[in-house]
Amino acid sequence: MERAQAELFTVTRAYEELMRRYQATLYNVCARYLGNERDADDVSQEVMLKVLYGLKKFEGKSKFKTWLYSITYNECITQYRKEKRKKRLLDALSLNPVEEASDSETPEVREGTSLDRWLLHVNQIDREIIILRFVAELEFQEIASIMHLGLSATKMRYKRAIDKLKKHYAGENLL
Repeated sequence: MERAQAELFTVTRAYEELMRRYQATLYNVCARYLGNERDADDVSQEVMLKVLYGLKKFEGKSKFKTWLYSITYNECITQYRKEKRKKRLLDALSLNPVEEASDSETPEVREGTSLDRWLLHVNQIDREIIILRFVAELEFQEIASIMHLGLSATKMRYKRAIDKLKKHYAGENLL
């Protein structure tokens, strides 16, 4: 990471290696959060550009991984809000057929993994905590920092979400 900062814009090998390390997990976090591959790919690329241009300013007050997923989280929220606004506009203009409006799952989510199905049953913040915990494999302190929550609030939301999922899917092999 330090080498990437020092070399940046003259040589990008260290930056490229850094991104290769996190690329798959970064994409998976985006895909699970946004629910489709197209948006996940776009947001992943946007995050990599933000890291490229922001790396010189990274002061090392947190781990690089925490900083990276903080950027990812913020970009996913931005994309999610854009899509939500676009859907509301299309609904208001009646450009979406009624049968599509009642179908809350995208084909990618319907055909996705069990985790994707389970995540439909928790609210947005709890879903983000679970994704950052399981997909990005972050510690609770890192998640709390990224989401601007207290550590105890993060742990409690996580526990309640897991309990809700366990209760909802008592018959399935959950976690």
